[in-house]
Amino acid sequence: MAAAFRKAAKSRQREHRERSQPGFRKHLGLLEKKKDYKVRANDYHKKQEFLRALRKKALEKNPDEFYYKMTRVKLQDGVHIIKETKEEVTAEQLKLMRTQDVKYIEMKRIAEAKKIERLKSELHLLDFQGKQQNKHVFFFDTKKEVEQFDVATHLQTAPELVDRVFNRPRIETLQKEKVKVTPHARLKRMAKERQRQYDCLTQRIEREKKLFVIAQKIQTRKDLMDKTQKVKVKKETVHSPAIYRFQTRRKR
Repeated sequence: MAAAFRKAAKSRQREHRERSQPGFRKHLGLLEKKKDYKVRANDYHKKQEFLRALRKKALEKNPDEFYYKMTRVKLQDGVHIIKETKEEVTAEQLKLMRTQDVKYIEMKRIAEAKKIERLKSELHLLDFQGKQQNKHVFFFDTKKEVEQFDVATHLQTAPELVDRVFNRPRIETLQKEKVKVTPHARLKRMAKERQRQYDCLTQRIEREKKLFVIAQKIQTRKDLMDKTQKVKVKKETVHSPAIYRFQTRRKR
């Protein structure tokens, strides 16, 4: 009952208002109230405290001190900007890493590896351009033998077959057995088809390497989700993932 009476009494009491700007001071604008002064004063004191702390820090600064963060920060228009280190990932790798799982990437890589093995078994890599060229060294006792040296005579084969790496029969074999001569056009067509297969093999080898790198990068990102303490040993590049050293932890 008393609370209701006090509430009714407050509703009838006079409302106290702060006076407005007097008429002869209208040209100075609105009269500042206490709440406006408190906001302005608090902001002023806050800035003064910040400046005082900066002066103290500048006075106590050691000119010889160094932080590793200094190598990654630059001053631009009076503002410290940290240089962000971008990871070395190509657009194709990033797209695959975001859309595909590591198991799918590994499955595609194994399929490519099997195709590579099948192509290698079919082609034998006898005249592959990427293969290291073999050397056949002949030894002689005198300079006269070197000057009179003839490769076809020494290998006992026809001069037309000297440049062949494989299927190079001797003259006596050609005389004893009947050899079917392949037309030049067909040889040219076979060489073109073999070169096409070698190009396909090169592309598949490159694709298998890229898939292997992508799978490693995805697996590294999954391993980083572990809360174990770790240290980066090597940065990530286009051809290799980042390497981390994890803290050794005994498993239960």
